[in-house]
Amino acid sequence: MDNKRSGYREHEHTADWELEVWAPDFSGLLEQAAQGMYSLSGTRLKSGPRIKRSIVLKGADPETLTVNFLAELLYLGEMKNLAFDGFVISSSKNQVQATISGAQIAHQDKEIKAVTYHNLTIRETRGGLEARIVFDV
Repeated sequence: MDNKRSGYREHEHTADWELEVWAPDFSGLLEQAAQGMYSLSGTRLKSGPRIKRSIVLKGADPETLTVNFLAELLYLGEMKNLAFDGFVISSSKNQVQATISGAQIAHQDKEIKAVTYHNLTIRETRGGLEARIVFDV
């Protein structure tokens, strides 16, 4: 893990993309995962009007909530051509509530097809939480 309290970095993966994320808490972990996902895909936003969305997602555990959150962002990108760079996230045991802000997608280097559960485990560390997330590209 890096010395920064929050962050993300890509890891080599045979066929897909793997992202390591870390943050002091679960809300921060989701934000870093979203930022890392957009970074991996080379997503850039159009300048102009900002768009806000509120989302509420349920899941049986933190791993499911993570996949559901990132999958929702991918869905909004694919169906509405939107990406996000502003996040206000709160979570409880089985639910995530988020207000996300962003804009239309200006450019994307490569599309991410899906977020996977492959080896996804959220671990507690001295600095908070960390996880590795694999994306199908």
